[in-house]
Order: sequence, then structure tokens, then C-alpha cells
Amino acid sequence: MNEQVNQLVQAAGLASRAGRWQEAEALWSQVRSLAPQHPQALYSLGIHALQRGDTRGAVELLQAAHRAAPNDPMILLSIGMVERERGDATAEWEAISAALVADPYFLAGLLAKAAFLERTGKSRAAAQAYRNALTVALPEPHWPDMLKTQLLHAKSKVQQYSDEFSEFLAHRVGGPRAALEAGVHGRWDEAASIMVGRSKPYHSDCNQLCIPRLPAIPFYDRAQFPWVPELEARTYDIQREMREVLRNEQAEFTPYIEYQPGDPVNQWQELNHSRRWSTYKLWSYAQPVHEHLALCPQTRAALEAVEMAQIADVCPNAMFSALAPHTHIPPHHGETNARLVVHLPLIVPERCRYRVGFERREWKVGEVLIFDDSIEHEAHNDSDELRVVLIFDVWNPLLSLAERDMVDAMMRAHRDFLAG
Repeated sequence: MNEQVNQLVQAAGLASRAGRWQEAEALWSQVRSLAPQHPQALYSLGIHALQRGDTRGAVELLQAAHRAAPNDPMILLSIGMVERERGDATAEWEAISAALVADPYFLAGLLAKAAFLERTGKSRAAAQAYRNALTVALPEPHWPDMLKTQLLHAKSKVQQYSDEFSEFLAHRVGGPRAALEAGVHGRWDEAASIMVGRSKPYHSDCNQLCIPRLPAIPFYDRAQFPWVPELEARTYDIQREMREVLRNEQAEFTPYIEYQPGDPVNQWQELNHSRRWSTYKLWSYAQPVHEHLALCPQTRAALEAVEMAQIADVCPNAMFSALAPHTHIPPHHGETNARLVVHLPLIVPERCRYRVGFERREWKVGEVLIFDDSIEHEAHNDSDELRVVLIFDVWNPLLSLAERDMVDAMMRAHRDFLAG
């Protein structure tokens, strides 16, 4: 008999997928006559009863299916659907809740819970429930077709909730924020963004050496670095040398991204071996590029007046970085949070922007930016002109001199281990 039941189950499934509902219902009835407690037959017959408008029959069949398969959340959720049709909100909520007890990560159940809360006027609780559903769901390109409309609605409601909460929060905490020192506004603006769900915390994510317990500070205060005024005062000389090599040494501006065939390029597909993001190297992975430095004596002097980070096979690095018009450097992370990266902007057309973690800045010619590139960062040149900045590495000022030596020792040990 089991073989006959299996054949009927397969036939019923085929009929359902083909839209032959009457045939499918007849086949499920045959399954039930041979196996009265078959949960799939009871469930399917219950759904057919609901489609015919027989809500009483549907509940009886679905309750029988639940007794046969008590841990199946879809059966419980379907009972809730029938109770909604019958106008029994209490029974509907109990069925949805039972489905989520059976499987707290049941996406359809989470969406049903959120929709129930929304229909009953609990809009903020509904938005939080929709957020839970989106957290469980796959990334948007992989949303199942049968749930896509509900998930798009969930996304809209979560965005609406975030906008309303953000406006409320800004009004409520405006006074305390005004009393803060200007230097910490960014911290609390990001805290508000995280609280309302617009962003998540950004942490250091280093490709090589991560120093734990260092704070993830996107942009550092220029006042912490006594060499900044002198470097900025040399902007004109550095800019003049940059323009000369840009004009006369164009072939020496090489692609920043140069993955080899067979390497996983990930987000760098478009920029791999592309001159849309090119650099004229002055120091490269701790080694000076003497022929380039010889053509840029003023730039060399300016950099040597700064205490650049010295880490084996990592830095110093220094370069003129040229970003072509309408080019986007995608989000990425640097090698280590033991060093910070400095930008001295030299050519900055309008519509250029830069993000490190939560914070967004605009480059301004001659004004240094100092940031932790182990935090996710990206750059845009949306203009019709070239953007060029001088880039180099300095030590994270939160490391002691002994810790700097430790960083260098660890990276040397790493290099030697790989070489062995």
C-alpha cells in the first residue's frame, strides 16, 4: 500500500503544480482513504477546502493535519489563515504564535505576525517584526517569488519606521546634542543611526594584522598630529610636482588593483588592471621608489618630515592616487589598524565624496584627512574630471613605541614563516 500511496502523492503534486486543482483534490482524497492520518493529504485537502470557501471544513482538516504533524509550522500558519477568513483574530494570533514556537525563524510566520500587528493598528511593533523577518530572509536578489511582495512591503515599513524614529529622536535629543563638544557629534549621530536601524556598527576588519582593543575611529582629529600644518603649507609645491609627473610620466601611473589570473577578485572586478584608479608610487610596501622620488624632491622632503609608519613589507606607502571621472572605488578594508592613512587632496573637482564607516567627508585641496582604513571605506568621483590625492601611512597614535616595535616584529615573523 505504501507504494500506491507514494504514487498518488507524486501524481497529486504534479496536478497541483500544473494548476489542475480538481484532479489534485481527487488524488489527495484517494491518499486519505488509504492513509487517513497522512499529514500532507490532510493539509492539502484543507487548503482545497479553504479555496472553495469552506472554512469550517478547512479548519477541521488542518487541525487533523496538525495532530498528525505537530511540529510543522506551515500547517499552524495555514490554520491562522483560515481563522482570519472566519474573522477570529484571537485564534489567528494563537495559530501564528504556535507556528513561531515550532520554528522561531519561520519566515512566512514572521511576516504573518508583522502583518497581523499592522492590521490591528500596532504599527511600531509591526515594523520591528518586519525587521526581524528581513533579518531572517536571504539577500533581496534571492527572495522567493511567493514572498517577494510581502518582503518588499516589509522593507518599506522598516524604512518608514526608521525615518519616523530618526525624526523623533533628533527632536528629543537636540538639546543634549547641542551641549556636546563638536568633536564628538559624529559619534552620537552614528549612535542615533544605529538605534533607528539605518546602519550597523563599523568595526576594524584587517586583511593582515588586527590589533584588538583599539577603538574603531573613522577620522582622526588633525590636532593630534603636529606635522599637519607644515605638510598643508607645502601643498602648492607637492601639487606642482604631481602635475609635472602626471603630464610627463603618465605611463608610470599604474593600476592600483592588479590581481593575477586565478585570484578571486571579488568587488575589484571592474577596477582590476584598470587605469581608472592608478597610482604613481613614491614608497611601495616599505620600499622607496627612487626614480620617482628623484622627480619629486619637494614631496619627498614633505613626507620625510612626517613620521611615516614603518612596518615590515606593509609600509610606508606613499603615492599620488588618481581617480578617473565617473569611477567608484567599492567598499573595502586595509591591511592593519596599527597604521592610519593620510590623504592630502591635490585636485578635487566637484561631486567627489569619501566614506569611512558611517562618516562621509569631501576632499578639500590642501586639507588633510587622517583615517583608519581597516574600517570599511569607499570613494566616488562622479565628476567629469580627474581627482588626485597624495596618500601615505602614519602610525596609529594610540600605540606606544614598544607596541610599534611589536607590530613590526609580528609582521617580520609572518613574512619569515611564509618564506620557510
